[in-house]
Amino acid sequence: MVRTDIPFDDQIALLMRGVSFGDAAIAASMEVELRQRLAESHATGKPLRVYLGVDPTSTDIHLGHTVPLRKLRQFQDLGHDVVFLIGSFTALIGDPSDKDKARPRLTRERVREHARTYVDQVARILDPERTTIDYNDRWLAPLSFADVIELASRFTVQQFLTRDNFAQRFASGDPIWLHEFFYALMQAYDAVMLRTDVQVGGTEQLFNLMAGRKLMEAMGMRPQVCLTLPILVGTDGHMRMSKSAGNAIGIAEPPEEQYGKVMSMPDEAMRNVAELVTRWTPAEIDRLLGEVEAGTLHPRDAKMRLALEIVDILHGAEAAERAQEHFATVFQQRELPAEMPSLSLDGPTALVDVIVAAGMATSKSQARRLVTQGGVRLDGEAVEDVDAMVEARGQVLQVGRRRYVRLVGAGMR
Repeated sequence: MVRTDIPFDDQIALLMRGVSFGDAAIAASMEVELRQRLAESHATGKPLRVYLGVDPTSTDIHLGHTVPLRKLRQFQDLGHDVVFLIGSFTALIGDPSDKDKARPRLTRERVREHARTYVDQVARILDPERTTIDYNDRWLAPLSFADVIELASRFTVQQFLTRDNFAQRFASGDPIWLHEFFYALMQAYDAVMLRTDVQVGGTEQLFNLMAGRKLMEAMGMRPQVCLTLPILVGTDGHMRMSKSAGNAIGIAEPPEEQYGKVMSMPDEAMRNVAELVTRWTPAEIDRLLGEVEAGTLHPRDAKMRLALEIVDILHGAEAAERAQEHFATVFQQRELPAEMPSLSLDGPTALVDVIVAAGMATSKSQARRLVTQGGVRLDGEAVEDVDAMVEARGQVLQVGRRRYVRLVGAGMR
């Protein structure tokens, strides 16, 4: 049921919070249109239809995805209908929006494998009882070549070349593949098929979202309202959070891993993360970071509050407290955690097999890379031999900075 007990202007302020277009005219027009849609919804009692599309390019949804997901949750909490669209077809092409070169293309099998993990992960942010999960291969896969030509006739090459990344590649003579143009067409068609009132996405998605408006209008439909949100920086504090860049915090990662990754971020990234990911008000964020700037609060302590808040959102208060205790024990006091998982070995076992069996790597090749990069320790000593054998005697295997497992014999557990 659409919420009318919350003042209308308060709802608009909530839904527009954090929205950024980089264009004052677009921002003003989108707010006007959102006000109109919301007023109509209140008058009729009919909820708005709001959606976010995510391509399953990896098995994990990371913290950057939670920025638009939390915007969807705000719409949900105000009584509106939310669709989480898995780009089961668009992922086969790859979104070129923030890229200076073509994305590697995925196979159908890999896309299906990734998509299976997304449904459970988004339930950490969205209310699963009030979320519709859909897949765009349902309507994109059956399109004929004639259908694609018809969609393409709605746009010009000049419109696509106004995109910064395409313009730069064109000017430098780098290839722009024809299939990359089709991505915006497909995303625009998603909006048509879902008959959306509002689409949410990152600021780099603005061209695709506006293409949806154009196509809806061309097909005699009322164009959707577009709300774009800023990019969340990764753990390096500079680049956009991305699994492929190796700077992401997965929302399904263990609490201790998430907490430690937040603590590893540079101090200057705190405001970006606090504004986009936490439940804190702008006043609370300003107060916290103001204390840091004034020297009355150490940046480490502010970051610990930030890490605690993020883990609390994703795993709950108890898990967040345990993660903080783990960090204090392992990293501040330089001691091993009081509790850690154990792995039983029947006898001498290849180290790379142990790492994979412990879930610390997804393949033997990844395990070998971890060893050669100096990321594996046994009882505190770095392991350099990728062919090393391990005989369990209660040793502690450490992979990276935050993952531990105690190796025990079959009769020791």
